[in-house]
Amino acid sequence: MQIIVLDAKPLDNGDLDWAPLRAMGQVTLHSGTGADELAARIADADVLYTNKVPLRAAAFASAPRLKLVSVLATGYDIIDLPAAREHGVTVCNVPAYSTASTAQTTIALLLELCHRAGAHSDAVHAGEWSRSPTFSFWKHPLVDLEGKTLLVVGMGAIGRRVATVAGALGMKVIAAQLPGREAAPDTEFPRLPLDEALPVADVVSLHCPMTPQTRGLIDAARLARFKAGALLINAARGPIVDDLAVRAALETGRLSGFAADVLASEPPSADHPLFGAPNCILTPHIAWATPDSRRRNLDISAQNLYAYPEGTPQNAVS
Repeated sequence: MQIIVLDAKPLDNGDLDWAPLRAMGQVTLHSGTGADELAARIADADVLYTNKVPLRAAAFASAPRLKLVSVLATGYDIIDLPAAREHGVTVCNVPAYSTASTAQTTIALLLELCHRAGAHSDAVHAGEWSRSPTFSFWKHPLVDLEGKTLLVVGMGAIGRRVATVAGALGMKVIAAQLPGREAAPDTEFPRLPLDEALPVADVVSLHCPMTPQTRGLIDAARLARFKAGALLINAARGPIVDDLAVRAALETGRLSGFAADVLASEPPSADHPLFGAPNCILTPHIAWATPDSRRRNLDISAQNLYAYPEGTPQNAVS
């Protein structure tokens, strides 16, 4: 069995053991694969692993032996599912491997917006505390979360974990009913239509999947519905928010802060509109990347391969 990994990095920074895959066949690891390299690399593949390398219709046509694609991630929008079905290829993903670390990152971003620990630490190291005439000073507004309302947009495993932690911090948690979705009963968290919930939320945290319906979900019109001075966090997918609209909302004060671990284009261009925006914290898509999460990703990915020959594919999305 020829098993090709198209982009082993950044999943593996030299600290993962691919032995579980090697037990099933000949494994070829590529750190990354460009569009001009793809056809040659997959021509004889029985199994493909990809994280961010897209597989479109032409790719499936150039891989006649291909039977299984396992995405090294939860999102699978990089795969042309109709083309996979046309060529008889099963597609699997890796759900829920990074729930804990992504929820933890979300809370870290929220707390950073509220206390700007990094900026205050930089000020201390720069000597500003030493020069202060008083025992305490702050360069940014400090925000208490107790009693504030958190709106979770996407109450899946990650959103629910964030909601639980926020509740422990004394926040009131409500869930958004997304446009076009059937109302989902929730006995733990009150659920309101998104456009009704935005004006009452002090913090909005995005955890919904990237779909045609959620692309651009938080645009200028919806930002205008936010409570003045609200905080927005995106640990879901970059294209869910309109970056230019977010920058404008930060500059006018409609948003008092924005934090994101994802952007629409990754890596972003050097002139990305959010670079240098006021009260804007950006991290480089690290929520998933703890060693525990990455090992869990590889373990589940190996199980996807083990299950396939048994005729019971797991985590199949097509």
